[in-house]
Amino acid sequence: MHEVALSTQLARAVTRAAGDAKVLQVRLSIGALRQVVPETLDYAWGFVVKDTPLADAELDIHWVPLQITCSAGHVSEPQELDFTCPICGETAAVTGGNEFTIIDIEVIRS
Repeated sequence: MHEVALSTQLARAVTRAAGDAKVLQVRLSIGALRQVVPETLDYAWGFVVKDTPLADAELDIHWVPLQITCSAGHVSEPQELDFTCPICGETAAVTGGNEFTIIDIEVIRS
């Protein structure tokens, strides 16, 4: 379960960014290729931040599907790990779904 390690790293980053402010919510963008189960990450977050200043902070996870684009400009969202353009058959590049990004940290300043 790598979600615990991700939650630990996330908590460190949020703590550094927020400083002394109380964190209410952390908004994340997580891509399908990261192989993160959002529910498991949320559970791990609760475990990691329990009894810390982040204990009341909630995660808001925005799921980003796998997206590929071929050189002809065709964009698709394959359901399988297939990087072949379904329109022209050309090998396509990943253009979405590899994210693990903090979008926003909602805080209250004292």
